[in-house]
Amino acid sequence: MVNPQTLMIQGTTSDAGKSMLVTALCRWLLRRGVRVAPFKPQNMALNSVVSINGGEIGRAQAVQAFAAGLSPHTDMNPVLLKPNTDKSAQVIIHGHAVSNMHAHSFHQYKTVAMNAVLESHARLAALYDRIIVEGAGSPAEINLRANDIANMGFAEAVDCPVILIADIDRGGVFAHLVGTLALLSETERERIKGFIINRFRGDIALLKPGLDWLEEYTGKPVLGVLPYLQGLHLEAEDALPHTPDFITPVEHEYLQIIVPALPRISNHTDFDPLRLHPLVNLQFVGPGETIPPADLIILPGSKSVRADLDWLRNQGWELAIRRHLRYGGKLIGICGGFQMLGKQILDPAGLEGEPGSSQGLAFFDMHTTLQPEKLLRNMHGTLACSGTVITGYEIHNGISVFNKQYKPMVYFSQNTDGAMSDDNLIMGGYLHGLFESTEACSALLAWAGLDDCSQTPNYLAICDAAINRLADSIDQYLDTHLLSQLLHLNSLPA
Repeated sequence: MVNPQTLMIQGTTSDAGKSMLVTALCRWLLRRGVRVAPFKPQNMALNSVVSINGGEIGRAQAVQAFAAGLSPHTDMNPVLLKPNTDKSAQVIIHGHAVSNMHAHSFHQYKTVAMNAVLESHARLAALYDRIIVEGAGSPAEINLRANDIANMGFAEAVDCPVILIADIDRGGVFAHLVGTLALLSETERERIKGFIINRFRGDIALLKPGLDWLEEYTGKPVLGVLPYLQGLHLEAEDALPHTPDFITPVEHEYLQIIVPALPRISNHTDFDPLRLHPLVNLQFVGPGETIPPADLIILPGSKSVRADLDWLRNQGWELAIRRHLRYGGKLIGICGGFQMLGKQILDPAGLEGEPGSSQGLAFFDMHTTLQPEKLLRNMHGTLACSGTVITGYEIHNGISVFNKQYKPMVYFSQNTDGAMSDDNLIMGGYLHGLFESTEACSALLAWAGLDDCSQTPNYLAICDAAINRLADSIDQYLDTHLLSQLLHLNSLPA
């Protein structure tokens, strides 16, 4: 019998809308009084959070947990891969790093990882009425089919139905859907119970002949067509958000913030509240792009700090930052970016690449040693620059030691985090989520030079409104009767 408790969302491509649809379904079910949990067997992402039980999971699953009215838990994402290079990644099982592995080694390790996946799924199944599962990439990656734990391998193991979602905005949506089916086995094709088309713009009547053909050709229903939702903010699973080219305003009405788009940038969702601020112009500056003038430069987190520091220097950032500071600009370093602000970064065990050390930017008399044991914790404190309450989380391997005393960036009840320079131009620390609360964001922007902080948006309210908008789209655009049948909602107690 097909598992009535679990429904899986798979996509024809990466970024087809899997994360979005799982988020929407979690909120849609929560509204109906269903105890629902999100689940992603295997995630590959550098955006992560610390869960309620002290482990590390993908940021997208934390957003989905929020949509379901839950605190994030490691069982919601039992396997997390954090790439160090194009060929290797840190493997995190049940929230804690177990090893750095090359792609071939992890392919062999999948049988072990599957046990962790099934353990987590079983624990969630014992606690919740329904589990909405997100696949990874595409189930039609035939080179990754052996020992698959992320898509059909998991669906077959727990015997759950699958909905396939495709992005029409990229074009070729019917080829994506039919081609994916063609590359699946017969039992896997049977598992797919319907299609959803995502990000449609235009007159739905013009799409109708294609939908009719698709249903006739495949014998599977189209559950609905979701529109392109303009202005929707949903935190990205991994890829950097698209931003317009930098344009200097005629009048200096905005606080200009720039962030280097490091090759291994991590937790770039730290900057989402700034991107949504009406008086802030934030730009990620990529390789080969001109480094524009700014009021504030933020060095972000990094999964490969020494390699990203080399990239930073090669792109001309060190000279640009020193010039920026000479003219009174402000600088913040977060996590890996904070480590770059010291005199030296040591990696004796080769945790992020070849063993060795690198000279830092030397704005603080500090050295950082990377250590195998990762520090994972949620924190609550006050900003030293304003006394404002701030909450966030730490995810890092490095231990930073100061050779002189600095004012900290954040005071906690038992200790402190980070440092502020004597001239008040530089601050840095390990805390992620600096800008998520309205008050802390306003205080940091005021420090950076923003005169009017009264318009700082309520970031959590924006996120919640976006999730409700997604849930509304389920009711408006999908066949909720068929969806309810797939989820066996009539079998739940009233």
